[in-house]
Amino acid sequence: MVPYFTQVFGNPSSVHAFGRKARQAVEKAREEIAGLLEVEPKSLIFTSGGTEADNMAIIGAAMAAQEKGRHVITSQVEHHAVLHACEHLQQMGFEVTYLPVDETGMVSLADLAEAIRTDTILVSIMYGNNEVGTIQPVVEIGRFLQERGILFHTDAVQAFGVLPLRISELPVDLLSVSAHKINGPKGVGALYLGRNIAFTPLLHGGNQERKRRAGTENLAGIVGFAEAVKIAVSEREERAEKYRQIKDALLSTWRRDGLSFAVNGHPDMVMPHILNVSFLGIDTETMLMNLDLAQIAASSGSACTSGSLEISHVLKAMKLPEERTSSAIRFSFGITNTVEEATEAAEKIAKIVQRLKR
Repeated sequence: MVPYFTQVFGNPSSVHAFGRKARQAVEKAREEIAGLLEVEPKSLIFTSGGTEADNMAIIGAAMAAQEKGRHVITSQVEHHAVLHACEHLQQMGFEVTYLPVDETGMVSLADLAEAIRTDTILVSIMYGNNEVGTIQPVVEIGRFLQERGILFHTDAVQAFGVLPLRISELPVDLLSVSAHKINGPKGVGALYLGRNIAFTPLLHGGNQERKRRAGTENLAGIVGFAEAVKIAVSEREERAEKYRQIKDALLSTWRRDGLSFAVNGHPDMVMPHILNVSFLGIDTETMLMNLDLAQIAASSGSACTSGSLEISHVLKAMKLPEERTSSAIRFSFGITNTVEEATEAAEKIAKIVQRLKR
């Protein structure tokens, strides 16, 4: 990214040599990312991150299709970037159905089928949950919706770089990703927009991104995004295996030490880098304060809502017992973490739990 902060300073939309050099970098990055995701380069719209990509997908697709109907379906466990976008649609006169989930955080295809109406135009169900890690049946949902001609968007921000994402093989019309979730720069992401999908832009004022997203492109961020995708794709299996080992190290240590805990989320259909666990009988806020003092970074839910210690909307939707929702802690792992660190952290956590129990 450094040359694009210090040397290549042209605006990608300018026609002079400096601008053309910047434009070449943007399009090279687009081609690289598209190739790794197995989509056409023109199907990718660069955004400021996952939140903007989700908003563009939901509001942009709904607005473009509103003559066909004004009913949208999502789930109760989506990221707030999706939930708040749907609430915005409701303020504009759309109707939104929020599907329930089971105790593992998974959406039921039967519930979706029951919610479908003649005026349903769009469904948005996340690929993998950011708080409990549950992987949704995206392929089954997508095929079901394709047969009925209903648009399907999936927020794949949390799954990106951890699960195999070949968009060409997924029955989705729109898909959101973000760079910082794969160790790229913050403030850049992308929306995949399928061929011939009607779309109303949210931003106006320029012809960038094929008139779909106005505003000067984040040149250095886009270049860094492409590099992060290359690394993440090449290392994906290795990273996922390490995350599984880290998760096993935490759980096996706590079992060995006889801790009373419950894992929240699906036992099998779950992303390897997220572990949501309730240490029964210990309040979440008390636990987080003690973890922080021990230099262990964890949260009570999404980082986007971590300023508030209200019980997670995801855990509420899963209808877990109050004993579990009030004691839940979310751990997540990254590429710099090691199994040794996990074992050390697990032992510290065990001592904290035992002390607080006493």
